[in-house]
Amino acid sequence: MEIGNLLTVIIFLPLVGSLLMLFAPSDRSIRWFALLVTFATFLLSLPLWFGFDVVNAAELQFRGVEFSLISESLDVRYLVGIDGFSLLLVLLTTFLGPIIVLCSWNYITENTKAYYILLLILQTGMTGVFCAFDILLFYIFFELTLIPMYFLIGIWGGERRIYAALKFVIYTMAGSLLMLVAILYLGYAAGNAINDGVFTTNYFKLLTFNVPFGMQSWLFVLFAFAFAIKVPLFPFHTWLPDAHVQAPTGGSVVLAGILLKMGTYGLVRFCLPLFPSASASHTLLIGIFAVIGIVYGALVSRAQTDAKKLVAYSSVSHLGFVVLGIFAFTLESLQGAMIQMINHGISTGALFLILGMLYERRHTRMMDDYGGIARSVPVLTFFMVLTVLASAGLPGLNGFVGEFLILVGAFSSDAPGMQTLTVIATTGVILAAVYLLWMLSRMFFGPLTHEANRSMSDLNMRELVILVPMALLMILLGLMPQPFLKVSEPAAENLLQIIEHKRAVVERDDPSLERIFEFNQRPLPSSTSEAPPAILEP
Repeated sequence: MEIGNLLTVIIFLPLVGSLLMLFAPSDRSIRWFALLVTFATFLLSLPLWFGFDVVNAAELQFRGVEFSLISESLDVRYLVGIDGFSLLLVLLTTFLGPIIVLCSWNYITENTKAYYILLLILQTGMTGVFCAFDILLFYIFFELTLIPMYFLIGIWGGERRIYAALKFVIYTMAGSLLMLVAILYLGYAAGNAINDGVFTTNYFKLLTFNVPFGMQSWLFVLFAFAFAIKVPLFPFHTWLPDAHVQAPTGGSVVLAGILLKMGTYGLVRFCLPLFPSASASHTLLIGIFAVIGIVYGALVSRAQTDAKKLVAYSSVSHLGFVVLGIFAFTLESLQGAMIQMINHGISTGALFLILGMLYERRHTRMMDDYGGIARSVPVLTFFMVLTVLASAGLPGLNGFVGEFLILVGAFSSDAPGMQTLTVIATTGVILAAVYLLWMLSRMFFGPLTHEANRSMSDLNMRELVILVPMALLMILLGLMPQPFLKVSEPAAENLLQIIEHKRAVVERDDPSLERIFEFNQRPLPSSTSEAPPAILEP
């Protein structure tokens, strides 16, 4: 099998598995079949890493079969591939697949077949989002994730699951429907300008379309609004704590590990290269929202009594760093943002896994119901300490690498106000250590405050199989980040070249815009061609 077609198999194997699961005869066979499908998908994704050409990481690789999605009269195609931005996110998705199945093994006891079917459909949607290079195909996968996640929260969630599920759907649909309007408008405008009047959503054709600044501004707002909700960026974050708290453990890991990254990935993949001038003009505003989210999320985390809600608000803070790095427009900050997406998925996903294991034992999320449990569960405590330190950004563990690159890159940016915002954002690192270590101390150390905690069982073999790979990745990414950073570096460099080139074209057409973009004026391409750098072409 060609590796390009293998990518299509990786995307749709979970969907095929969900259909075959309809014939599974028992709960036990359902669990094992779901584990088999997700583990096979992960194994099939490994050749993507070993066969990836790091030197040409900015190019579309492993491109498989391509065909028209709707009709030949519309340039809407099934076009999938991976580049330096999407490879790590695809591998993160397939890596977490079997882990999510294993963490649900004993947690989900009702409607088991429906749960795992929805989980597999969700994996197809998430993988497709990171591989789609037709913007309408991206939207289809983006929306596909909404349906199974709604039911995962609404059926297997906590007491307020219906409220949380509806809030999640309303927020997400409000943003994505506006994005659909922008996609349709952009497709017709690009078709008339560069595609002989044929509507097009081909990503590479859209890159060659220099959108006028006036059109860029409102198209950027619609796209960025949809992605800001998904991140979620302050002040569009209020759906996330409810969704996390009410979702089952597997749902929380999906949300923290993968779904939130669809928002930050969308900002990098679409907003920056398609609307570079509008992105530059909104840098200060989005930077302010990101920093507010960093500090606000950290302060609110410290005020929580529910451990799961504390970790949920910590995601608002940590992903604020990612957004800040994206809109600093430097190579270091962009690379930091990309690696921090992976780091957050691993460390915060591991926090939700550990809290889920504690919930299975004590059926409570309140920190006051624990205390001193390190005496009862020393092995679990080891993994919790490691994960907390990684999430807090301790040097030598994965969280430090991303945050350091983001802060260094953002501080060196010439974007207006970015240095001040970076200084304020640095307090988020300190506050993260405060609320995470406070949670750790309150739950695991000190005297045993509840007799029920004295007889609590430690990790079993299934739980060790879940946590050991997560812990190894935290250490590996912390000590040896370079192989992972090399994957995104050419793509980040190419993105900055595209932004510079397209901004130069817009400024040439309207010289009055030069004052808006006085920052980050690196040498621009000497060519006056309307096309962006060709190295992104498949």
